[in-house]
Amino acid sequence: MKLDHIDKKLLAALTEDGRLSYVDLAEKVGLSRVAVKDRIQNLKDQGVIEKFSVVINSEKFGKQVSAFFEVDVEPMQLQEVAQNLADNPQVASIYQMTGPSTLHMHVLVEDFQKLEVFINKELYSVSGITRVESSIILKRFKSRTGFKL
Repeated sequence: MKLDHIDKKLLAALTEDGRLSYVDLAEKVGLSRVAVKDRIQNLKDQGVIEKFSVVINSEKFGKQVSAFFEVDVEPMQLQEVAQNLADNPQVASIYQMTGPSTLHMHVLVEDFQKLEVFINKELYSVSGITRVESSIILKRFKSRTGFKL
């Protein structure tokens, strides 16, 4: 889908504040409220806007430890392992990466004891996982909240 400059301005405004009203967005881009509503609906219909959501500060929600994992998996078990890990509420995101059947995973837990339990019970005990490498976040400088134009 080809986006014009107005679509890009709408998306930029929504990326900054997804709660802006159609009236506020219309003022920002110089269109009527109805035209903005139609454009946003079209962006949703075309799959450009997947969903509207809120970004929660995990630390304020009690998740003090944030860690990334590189998990190598036997190729024949990749889909099953990935789905099982994706179903775990401590897993914030999981992606299949290039390389030898590698999963990249972000995990949020309350403390280091919970992280140790996660590693021992949710990773090391899973059939098909061949290697686990972890990195713990010390400080966040920027977090992905969506594609920026």
